[in-house]
Amino acid sequence: MLLTGAVQAQQVTGEDAPVPAAPARGNEPVQTLGEVRALNPDEEVVDLYRFKNPVKIEDNRFSRSWSEPPTPEQVGMSGGYVMMGINYGLMKAAQGLHKVTGGRDQIQSAIARPPPTLSDEQQQRAEQFCQQDCDR
Repeated sequence: MLLTGAVQAQQVTGEDAPVPAAPARGNEPVQTLGEVRALNPDEEVVDLYRFKNPVKIEDNRFSRSWSEPPTPEQVGMSGGYVMMGINYGLMKAAQGLHKVTGGRDQIQSAIARPPPTLSDEQQQRAEQFCQQDCDR
């Protein structure tokens, strides 16, 4: 019968060898670490629009008719390129129909109405009323 080295030594010598235990410390105080706190580092928020461009570019004949193309996010939110094409076609058809029929624009400038015309009797009555109340 083949035995392992430690057990074989016990049998050969016939001694009961004590099992080695953890080293004894005696009355030494146990060292502990102080309180440790893990804090998140302060994240600096980068504001890309903090500084305004000092150069002001005025509108010209090209910038009035130019519009930026939509971003992929805007395309996705509006139903995709096919829906955008359909909507663009409908918009152009409506503009053409509006131009052919000669209709009024949807956005119109305000036109002030003329002041009301009063008859002679109404003007006299207004003057009498004003003389009574305006003198007070």
